Amino acid sequence: MRFLFPVVFVALAACQTVPPLPAWQSPEGLDHPDVGQILDLRGDTTLSPAQLVDHLAEADLLLIGERHDNPDHHALQLWLLQALAQRREQGSLLMEMISPDQQDRVRRVQTLFAEGKPPVDVPVALAWQDGWDWRQYGPLVEYALHQTYPLLQANLDRGEISEIYRGQPEVDGRAAEPKVQSVLLEQIRQSHCDLLPYGQLPAMLAVQQQRDRRMARQMSQAPLPAMLIAGAFHVRRDLGVPLHLDARQSDESKVLLLAEVGDTVGAEEADFVWFTPAQPYVDHCARFRREAQ
Repeated sequence: MRFLFPVVFVALAACQTVPPLPAWQSPEGLDHPDVGQILDLRGDTTLSPAQLVDHLAEADLLLIGERHDNPDHHALQLWLLQALAQRREQGSLLMEMISPDQQDRVRRVQTLFAEGKPPVDVPVALAWQDGWDWRQYGPLVEYALHQTYPLLQANLDRGEISEIYRGQPEVDGRAAEPKVQSVLLEQIRQSHCDLLPYGQLPAMLAVQQQRDRRMARQMSQAPLPAMLIAGAFHVRRDLGVPLHLDARQSDESKVLLLAEVGDTVGAEEADFVWFTPAQPYVDHCARFRREAQ
């Protein structure tokens, strides 16, 4: 990939030990020179994992963006929770993968874990949604359920999505800027294989931005320090949740993007990026195009 700045190595005196890093699981790019690299996009430096943890431990609001199907991203999220626990107490963990209508179930299951009586089938007890692969998310969720801090929803439920789709509420501030909305519209178009009727795109954009707004509101109300785990577009500084936080919260938050080698990430998108191996390319759109013919 092309670096966006000269790489400078630094040493931080405050660094401490961290848990062992998980082994890579994704098969592509294991010999890529950027694999495992952590870049401070604001400071133009390369960091060690311990140095990254030192930086992130200072933030009351921490946003971590993932590629949903990359197992290395999920493993690093769990590692970060464990490493940060050595620096300070966690206040809360919020996940895009949990919707409001699941929150009561999450509380009950977390109580059962605290009582030493975890349910036999945790995903069933949580009403975990099939769209989020439990094999990927299960270790992180079960770790969080064992903790004393709350595991919180950070999404919309189906009824809210339907209402937004019909009403298409507007957003304000930087989130309403044409350059922001045009990038999001293009991402929505591509993610739906360019098969959505043009007239549906504004409604899909409204849902995307109301999701970001919900995540921002949930973070603002969550016990601190709060960590949000969501898709990369949701946490990007130039497109997502930070645009919906108030100015102070946005400035004081930290954004870490977990990216695959070969991706390009700029300082306008995040504060830090951690490059992992990549998942094999799969043309998810091929089947949909065949069905549309």
